[in-house]
Amino acid sequence: MSFGFFGIQFGFELQNSNVSRIFETLGANKDEIPLLWIAAPVTGLVVQPIIGYLSDRTWHPYWGRRRPFFFIGAILATIALFVMPNSSVLWVAGGMLWILDASINISMEPFRAFVGDKLNSKQRTTGFAMQSFFIGVGSVIAALLPYIFTNWFHFSNTAPAGEIPDSVKYSFYIGGVAFLTAVLYTVFTTDEFPPEDMEEFKKELKKASFMDGFKETFVGIFKMPKTMAQLAVVQFFTWFGLFAMWIYSTNAVTSTKYNMKVDKALVTKMETALQAKLQSPQLDAKEGKIFKSLQADINEINEYRANQNPVTISINLANYFEENKENILSAEEVSVLQRVKHEYNDGADWLNLCSSVRNGIAALFAFIIPLIALRTNRKVTHMICLIIGGIGLISIYFITNPQLIILSMGMVGIAWASILSMPYAILSGALPANKMGYYMGVFNFFIVIPQIVAATILGFFTMKVFGANTLNTIVLGGVSMILAGLLALRVEDKD
Repeated sequence: MSFGFFGIQFGFELQNSNVSRIFETLGANKDEIPLLWIAAPVTGLVVQPIIGYLSDRTWHPYWGRRRPFFFIGAILATIALFVMPNSSVLWVAGGMLWILDASINISMEPFRAFVGDKLNSKQRTTGFAMQSFFIGVGSVIAALLPYIFTNWFHFSNTAPAGEIPDSVKYSFYIGGVAFLTAVLYTVFTTDEFPPEDMEEFKKELKKASFMDGFKETFVGIFKMPKTMAQLAVVQFFTWFGLFAMWIYSTNAVTSTKYNMKVDKALVTKMETALQAKLQSPQLDAKEGKIFKSLQADINEINEYRANQNPVTISINLANYFEENKENILSAEEVSVLQRVKHEYNDGADWLNLCSSVRNGIAALFAFIIPLIALRTNRKVTHMICLIIGGIGLISIYFITNPQLIILSMGMVGIAWASILSMPYAILSGALPANKMGYYMGVFNFFIVIPQIVAATILGFFTMKVFGANTLNTIVLGGVSMILAGLLALRVEDKD
């Protein structure tokens, strides 16, 4: 019954590992990336509680309660996975993120309640740990795909300006097939328990309108059980840290651990060419957006790295000027920009491999978590894992050899295993059985609200407080995760 999560995580991991890369490749600046990412938490905020409410009130003799939502979400997510890497402009990629994340949420939320439906209290820690295992395995393979396509099958990991590399495109295609296949396996090989009193269940359905359900869903945040309210605070700081990692890890690693530096004279030449383009009377709206995005990258260099030489540039600048459309660069300068493109994409591929290791550690550690919880308790287990993960994120700041980032991500993997299981194991014991899906949906508020907060403020913090250094944003994420671990000790864990 947890195998479907193997496929769901293909979509989720491809999104988390590659969307910032896609946005940067299509011209997004550092302060724009968090706002583009806001699609993911906003869709979760709206979709998951509604889907949870509806799945509690659904029953079909063949499809059951949760499985119709597994199926619909899988179809929609698969379509989105095929379309997204073919986005030609930034707004299309941003729009596809809305569709992809909404579709993943339609499948994912009922899976959480599915385990709570079918397992008793003693089985739930192991049941959610098994979900973590399949999530980990799916994530390992999904995160590895761009690296595999580049290094094993020799697909290109670079592309002309405004295009997504083939290694990323085909990873998304494989992810779409895996998502659909794994979810369909769960749909067609599992059954569900019908409502204990079918007549009473039907009466309840007739009483409540959809608008009643909509209102009830969003006022549920004020009627939480005590355990759920305590876990909400832990979830806030946990997912704030994770979102900082997902948004900025690609930029932080590639810009500080890989050689994306060029001579300042080359930047000056780029700026002169851009100024001429922006003042051209023949400039159309599409070109204007491209050149303004490139000028924003130049402005960032002038504001925060004016005294550096050589200076780190963005993949956006490298992609555009490497094609040397205006014939303003020498062959040597074009070669330098080709090196920057390769360094960026090699760094992004390596980070994907590190993410795969992170998820592999999570999959294996999922079997250890119940043993630790047996010797201590669930909230102490969660605290230990979150603190280890926070230290792992902070350690990236001090690493000079990018190969060692694999160790940092392994530590985050220990936290990830616990994040995917412990809060739900604790929460499910504090919820009434007839509202399991509903409260699991409301609980999702405390995953998506911190992501919305992060998407809103991290751009400001990164540019104005941290001087455009995204590595400092990763450290902030690590500190947030450690704080979440300490707050876990306040949670009341009882059935």
